[in-house]
Amino acid sequence: MLETAEIREILVRRIDQERQAVGIVVGVIEPAGRRVVACGNLASGDPRPLDGDTIFEIGSISKVFTSLLLADMVHGKEVALDDPAAKYLPENVKMPERSGKSITLHDLSTHTSGLPRLPGNLKLKDPRNPYADYSVDDLYWFLSSYELPRDPGVEFEYSNLGGGLLGHLLARHAGTDYENLIKTRITEPLGMTDTGITLSPSMRQRMATGHTAMLAPTANWDLPTLAGAGALRSSANDILTFLEAFLGYKESRLARAMQATLEVRRTAGQTDRPGMADQLG
Repeated sequence: MLETAEIREILVRRIDQERQAVGIVVGVIEPAGRRVVACGNLASGDPRPLDGDTIFEIGSISKVFTSLLLADMVHGKEVALDDPAAKYLPENVKMPERSGKSITLHDLSTHTSGLPRLPGNLKLKDPRNPYADYSVDDLYWFLSSYELPRDPGVEFEYSNLGGGLLGHLLARHAGTDYENLIKTRITEPLGMTDTGITLSPSMRQRMATGHTAMLAPTANWDLPTLAGAGALRSSANDILTFLEAFLGYKESRLARAMQATLEVRRTAGQTDRPGMADQLG
């Protein structure tokens, strides 16, 4: 395990010499405890330093939360992994099938649904915030018109669409929205007060500005319909709390559901894919 000074040296090199970022926050968790090492600023030209409470868009790590929701609802017998996704859609929405096989909640969580990475009717009205105008009606139209290129459950293909759809279905079944479902079932029980979609005034003040590869400031993203794919914002301290629960360093009612997300459930091609928490790509 690297010492704090060694980590800081790496961060300084990447920020000041290699110009890879404006600021970086590193969280380290181990049986002896946790620590945060931060370097750089909140934004280019902003003198405020980063720390463990700085808010970042966590992108596809949101899918880990979405799959944990699924595992928790399966544990509570509210849904089943093999439930067809169509079961949780309005009757007028036609979920794509192939060879008589339906896409299941499990398929959506493990990226084996056959759905593409992005819906074909995602119109980039604003490339700086590409998901912001994608509506539920747009989602339903795409699902009703799409033809699967292969049977569900056969092959791994990373899908933001699938992850976003899973979050939408679980929230719809629970009679709420995705953000509230995450809050009531995950972040509140774990004490993660800085994780969510809507920014509180305090979170907004601590929000890191995104930057392009050329370190030019860029807008944050909004994913109102496909929130389960990448809409969450969080801090290093909150993510360390999340990891503490996953690693068993912190007691949680979510322990069984967390363990379930880590189980190898499906072999895709020649590669064993980890369980439902394998969400980065």
